[in-house]
Amino acid sequence: MSDRPLATAHRLLTEAIDELCAAADTGATDDDLLSVLTLCEGTSRRLDRLTVTTLSTLQRRGTFAERGYKSTASALGDLIGWERFEARRRLIAAEQVCPRVGLDATPLPATLAATAEVFAAGRTGLRHIEVIARVLATPAAERLTPQTWAGAEAQLAEKATIYTPSELQTWGTALVEALDDDGPEPDDHPPAPVNELHLIRHRGKAGGTLKGRFDDAAMFDAIATVVDAKARPAAGDEHRSPAQRQAEALADVCGYVLDHADVPECGGRRPHLNVLIRLEDLENRARAACLDFGGTLSPESLRMLACDAAIAPIVLNGKGQPLDVGRSTRTIPDGLRRAIAARDRGCARPGCGRPVSWCEIHHIRTWEDGGHTALHNCVMLCRACHRLLHHSQWQVRIRDGLPEFIPPAWIDPDRRPRRKPLPHLAA
Repeated sequence: MSDRPLATAHRLLTEAIDELCAAADTGATDDDLLSVLTLCEGTSRRLDRLTVTTLSTLQRRGTFAERGYKSTASALGDLIGWERFEARRRLIAAEQVCPRVGLDATPLPATLAATAEVFAAGRTGLRHIEVIARVLATPAAERLTPQTWAGAEAQLAEKATIYTPSELQTWGTALVEALDDDGPEPDDHPPAPVNELHLIRHRGKAGGTLKGRFDDAAMFDAIATVVDAKARPAAGDEHRSPAQRQAEALADVCGYVLDHADVPECGGRRPHLNVLIRLEDLENRARAACLDFGGTLSPESLRMLACDAAIAPIVLNGKGQPLDVGRSTRTIPDGLRRAIAARDRGCARPGCGRPVSWCEIHHIRTWEDGGHTALHNCVMLCRACHRLLHHSQWQVRIRDGLPEFIPPAWIDPDRRPRRKPLPHLAA
């Protein structure tokens, strides 16, 4: 903020906000407060337009790519602290409502020209732009003639000034379907089968959710057959519901595969369950522990796992630093990886969150420069963050036994170190 125009703008903006705060003090009337509310929203929308325009310029210049980022959303997460969906929302707006440049450097109008006008006037917001872009990218909208498409966009832009995003989505979908007189062409070929499974870890609590769809009859039958075989009632007085029996059956089958089947290596080693226990919990008769994916174990589940397991104990002190690493094989790298995984819990770079199985080990001081393959010189990173560390000005170090990352000066002029939040240490 050293340039004079920016410094002046910052000072004036701060003064204006202070004046608004004074106008909204306890002595303000209801009408005053309503006016402050609408003024704040209008100002926020104008600032959003400035943000989007600036993003468009940075995208066109390739600024983030030059500084080591493959993903603009990741760069914005580090620079501003946006979640990915927040960054994507603004990037979509930048692509849709900002003027473009052709391959021959010819200036081109915005893709959503009418929407760009109402957005520039502060009459609509980012969510409305996202909805309009989504509606006009549907197959039905793509079948419209260019003139009809432009007319639909103009109508959507006008309705965006009075409708909520949800209302605009419903109204816009109906409009496009009404304009699409011919509808899709007949297709004699059946749609491609969809086979997908989503593993979603719960945030803030143990466990997770599985969501799957299998159009392939053979794949579904293979899964259903083995689950059905394991989910039969154990006795006549079975108290578990069919859903509970099927859930436990799937977990039993996966546990058997991990123990006995030829499973490919994952993240550099054979997949298995890691149970992480803090020293004080171990001394307290193992009342709590953590899994890589499933969160915190209950005492009952922990004791059941300990009854019949190949134990690889990873004991942590109060600062989350491994004190002792057990090895199920004689090779040292596997034990060291367990220690790093126990400390970092996946990719250690703040804002990433990829699990242990997606990660590899990075030498902070490279092997060629005399760096040791030791806990104090290693950090766990996913492939994307590993590449970023090698091709940008980010730095990493171990401090107080835990990794911390130092951002480039263009992200934080003070270069204040950042650490990944570790909930198991918050307690």
